[in-house]
Amino acid sequence: MTSGTHPTPLVIAHRGASGHRPEHTISAYQLAIALGADAIEPDIVPTRDGVLVLRHENEISGTTDVAERPEFAERRTTKTIDGMRHTGWFTEDFTWAELATLRSRERLPQLRPHNTAFNGLDGILRLSDLLALLDASDRPVGLVAEIKHATYFASLGLPLDRLVAEELRAAGWHDDPRLSVESFELEVLHGIRAHGVSAPLVYLLEASGAPADRVARGGRSARPYSADLTPDGLTELRASGIAGISVDKRLLLRADAAGNTLGVTSVVDRAHAAGLTAFCWTLRPENRFLGRNLRREGGSAGHGNWLEEFQLVMSSRIDGVFADHPDLAIEARSRL
Repeated sequence: MTSGTHPTPLVIAHRGASGHRPEHTISAYQLAIALGADAIEPDIVPTRDGVLVLRHENEISGTTDVAERPEFAERRTTKTIDGMRHTGWFTEDFTWAELATLRSRERLPQLRPHNTAFNGLDGILRLSDLLALLDASDRPVGLVAEIKHATYFASLGLPLDRLVAEELRAAGWHDDPRLSVESFELEVLHGIRAHGVSAPLVYLLEASGAPADRVARGGRSARPYSADLTPDGLTELRASGIAGISVDKRLLLRADAAGNTLGVTSVVDRAHAAGLTAFCWTLRPENRFLGRNLRREGGSAGHGNWLEEFQLVMSSRIDGVFADHPDLAIEARSRL
């Protein structure tokens, strides 16, 4: 998706309007469209039978009622995914028919108690369901599709580059100008291009560590994300066919030792100099997610001076921002 027909920066609804509704639900996506988001970002993981579903993680105990379903009690297990141990219930251990019986719930109930009023109203969606929703929209809304844990799923015989490409092609989205595809792993992005998806490819970068595909190949000597953000690293990304980068907000905002937000770094300018578009994640208004000097009364869940942070991010000439509250990001953009 490009900003040619939209104001800059693009406002991308992070997992739908997840600040107002439980994430990745039909309600969250519909509200994001109604609030005017330029695009929607879903996270894509597979079921055991290869159906692509929309969940932030393949571990679903925090976003569904699976833990309360006695028929699935024996599915609780512990796995190591991208070097981290997780205990719970995992999409790859269920068929789509089984997952379709679950109900969604708010992932952050302490921070967003108002969202819990919508617990149980919606089920899990497939990627195909979201594509149909966007096709039915009365205005063009972009899709920034994030492929999750590709190396891990490939090891289980669930190659997400092929599965996602097949799904997009079946729906006519493989060459749709509304589409961008992103991942924390370069290998799956190049794979999806090889499978005929012509959309812009966006590389997600953490503030520390190394991507899982490199770790799988090189172990502790794997090239870190930080190497990709050097001038040479950014030039290499562009030369390899990557269209943009999307960085953790911590890589964009300068902070002092006390956690006060002071300004922006040069990461956007460096990306643009290399011919890349630049995005960042995630804009959130709650005090918990703001710099110490931007927090206000109300504890972790209270809204702080989000406007100052949002506009500071936008002042960096960023091409797009991911926001849980797309309405607030649009307001910040309009008041620049």
